Amino acid sequence: MRAFPQFPVPPSAAPVRWHTLGRNPMRISRARLTPIVAAGAVLAAALAGVGLPTAPATAAAGCRIDYVPNQWTGGFTANIRISPGDTAVNGWTVTWTWGGDQRITNGWSAEVSQSGATVTARNVAWNASVPAGGSTEFGVQGTVGANTAGPTGFALNGVPCNGATPPPTTTAPPTTPPPTTPPPTTPPPTTPPPTTPPPTTPPPTTPPPAGCGTAVLCDGFENQTGSVPSGDWTVVNPDCSGTGTAAIDTATTHSGSRSLRINGTVGYCNHVFARTTRGLSTLGAVRYARLWVRHTTALPTSHVTFLAMADSADGGKDLRMGGQNGALQWNRASDDATLPEQSPSGVALSLPLATNRWSCVEFMVDGAQGRLNTWVDGTAVTGLTVDGTPTHDIDGQWLNRTWRPQLTDLRLGWESYGEGADTLWFDDVAVGPSRIGC
Repeated sequence: MRAFPQFPVPPSAAPVRWHTLGRNPMRISRARLTPIVAAGAVLAAALAGVGLPTAPATAAAGCRIDYVPNQWTGGFTANIRISPGDTAVNGWTVTWTWGGDQRITNGWSAEVSQSGATVTARNVAWNASVPAGGSTEFGVQGTVGANTAGPTGFALNGVPCNGATPPPTTTAPPTTPPPTTPPPTTPPPTTPPPTTPPPTTPPPTTPPPAGCGTAVLCDGFENQTGSVPSGDWTVVNPDCSGTGTAAIDTATTHSGSRSLRINGTVGYCNHVFARTTRGLSTLGAVRYARLWVRHTTALPTSHVTFLAMADSADGGKDLRMGGQNGALQWNRASDDATLPEQSPSGVALSLPLATNRWSCVEFMVDGAQGRLNTWVDGTAVTGLTVDGTPTHDIDGQWLNRTWRPQLTDLRLGWESYGEGADTLWFDDVAVGPSRIGC
């Protein structure tokens, strides 16, 4: 996959950069960043050095940028939706300025950098073109201190947009504001107040397991009192009941003292799942999910499933996540379409699910636009992406028909259609309207 170039900046600026393409994103440096007054000049110089396509230099009618944050003490994630309005764009750059002391540590579906309080996000290859009336999304994750003021000054390709900037879902004002310090002497947001000692431990870059923001389902199975899932979960056996079992385990957990254990066995009649009883219909067209999973046996050559969701727009048939040919895949039960395509080149664009350790699996399904994104341990998986444009070896087969899913539930368990037995554990499961993070 093509790597994007590093954009030159003056030595005094020393902004940090990282890339979200591929499977080894660079992490943010711990070095202090020097604030830049002329951030616009730096951006112009950077763009002059590369041949990126740009949109017209005038704002399109209805141009909109929506910023939807999920904040906890010390950290945050945010989902940003770009809607160019009446004019299509072919290559985009979004900029904004933090009102607080936020620092970005990671991003997805865009190439993101921060210099001082100014953030710049550029398209990646697959989402560069946005049609008139369409939209695309990307996200960021970072840390935040006492000053949690939201972003301002959103612009698309250098032209101001009427971006929505709602306040964070939670706000933690400083517990001891300095009342004796007049405003003119207050340090800028990116400089810690001189009277405040540095923290003894670095702030968390991901929310704690219990911090699921606006998620409608957030469960670490800690409220389970018996060995059989109950309350928010119920055991179901599709097709017929056999030797597969679902149970609450206290010996192997990701956090807390409980997890969901699936003893998956071979055979059509041994399918078993734990299905959430929480109503997920309030989520609307776009849903994000995060779960931690651990298993003992490598994914087999034959098709297996460990997560399923019924699709009311597809006759109630399942959208399934599992594996085939040793790597993760999505499968559509109605026509057996796979993501990626099961060619050697397609399988190589996915990855195995590591055994005997916990893995963070995330996905986003956009039913309105027919898109799907998947992350494993925070890294986007190219072969598990439906971007709306058929691509050979990836989503060409998937997009051979219109796909606009309307998902109604969530089931965790095991289906084996040939060979393949496995023992799996699930923990810290969350489903919500915005990305939750690992």
